[in-house]
Amino acid sequence: MIRHETCDYVSNLGAGKGVAKVFHIQTKEDLKKAGRLYARVVLDPGCSIGWHQHAGETEPYYILSGEGTFIDNDQSRTLVHAGDICSIKDNHFHSIENNSDKPLEFMALIYNL
Repeated sequence: MIRHETCDYVSNLGAGKGVAKVFHIQTKEDLKKAGRLYARVVLDPGCSIGWHQHAGETEPYYILSGEGTFIDNDQSRTLVHAGDICSIKDNHFHSIENNSDKPLEFMALIYNL
């Protein structure tokens, strides 16, 4: 089966800034009990995903293009680029910001533990 990705434009995702473009690869229904999100996410310059927690689940980000600042559970800030993987552990908080002049694009997979 072939289908096209769908896109949600989410304002202030996780109390972040601007609009996150969330291109769904699998729906929550497709993932069944395995998880709730598998998507390509695009943050335009100045946009972010706000500080939020994952409980009973984990979420890696795989950076595809652009650069951004990943804020980890300990509030450390790390500049990330294409090929970097940001690992979010169960019960940890995190956020990501695009402070550059180009879009930041990454894969996000939220799966249950």
